[in-house]
Amino acid sequence: MVDHPGLNSGFQSLRQEEAKLIPKKKMSGNGDDELSPSLLPCEWVRGKMIGSGSFGVVHLAINKSSGSLFVVKSSESQEGDQSLENEASVLTSLDSPHIVQCLGKDVSFGENGHTKTNLFIEYMAAGSLGDVAEKLGGKLDEGVIRVYTREILKGLKYLHDSGIVHGDVKCQNVLLGPCGTVKLADFGCARRLPSGTGTTGAINRKFLCGTPLWMAPEVLRNEGLDFSADIWSLGCTVIEMATGRTPWGELGASNQMAAILKIASSNELPSFPRDFSKAGLDFLNKCLVRKAEKRSTVDELLNHPFIKGEMVIKKHEMYSPLSVLDMGDDGYGSDESVEMKVRSKIPFSVRRYEKRKSTQRQCTENEMVSQENWVTVRT
Repeated sequence: MVDHPGLNSGFQSLRQEEAKLIPKKKMSGNGDDELSPSLLPCEWVRGKMIGSGSFGVVHLAINKSSGSLFVVKSSESQEGDQSLENEASVLTSLDSPHIVQCLGKDVSFGENGHTKTNLFIEYMAAGSLGDVAEKLGGKLDEGVIRVYTREILKGLKYLHDSGIVHGDVKCQNVLLGPCGTVKLADFGCARRLPSGTGTTGAINRKFLCGTPLWMAPEVLRNEGLDFSADIWSLGCTVIEMATGRTPWGELGASNQMAAILKIASSNELPSFPRDFSKAGLDFLNKCLVRKAEKRSTVDELLNHPFIKGEMVIKKHEMYSPLSVLDMGDDGYGSDESVEMKVRSKIPFSVRRYEKRKSTQRQCTENEMVSQENWVTVRT
């Protein structure tokens, strides 16, 4: 078992299902490591299981001293322990508002005598992006996708600047807070690249992990792993948000092997959303490039019109004014299409109307929101 310096200090052996929770070790960057005072040693209790994966299970847990909630990821298998050890070693070196926080870990013994690794992670109350999308009808509005994608890119930028490849970007590994906070999670497949190389080179199949339908072609071919692999997975995640299906979903859940072969050996791309804007489609084209070296970088994508909120608008479409000062040409003077770039940080702050022959204006049918997708929010 590989231990991160100081990661296990302060832990005590406790009975099964209970342990001591230590504060996260905070890396100062100058070699002087400090312990965050936000958590004091305390007992905790495991609650209901809220998720599971190939390497273990996730339970809700409670801090018995303060009553605060967190999650605990557990594993009793050798592969699962290795994944959790890798996740702990990566997370304890990171400090970003775009990355889920690791609170510590504990190693205890299960009923069968095997070791059980418990990794403590901050609780994100809204769940995963996949869970949220499912509760809101399966797919998300393009404006919301833009916001979430921007936040995912900020997390990837921090990782890539730190020399780390996430290795498993998908909706299920993006967590949301109740106020819209977006954080990358599940770092069991993350890899720290050798300094100055930009790539890990060939990947040992024994340690190759990730979710195949989101994996880049060169990763499935075991040719290497670098930052561009996360960019491909990001493109697949955008498709997932926009369609409510897995990438390559047209092949069906029963044909995953056919999809894997197509990703690895063909020249095809997953199907793009039909109702996406030109900016959104161009963004996907920048991510889903089969040659890794030709994919856009995180910095380039953060400056892409799709992320910055630039939309192509026709002159025969107008906007309702947001105030008495927000008045201008109503667009009725000419039918000539003129492209305009409009920036908006809030995707719902502008309403689009289409020109009618009659003077009465009404919203188009496809712009109305179904009442079935509305949820009650209590503040």
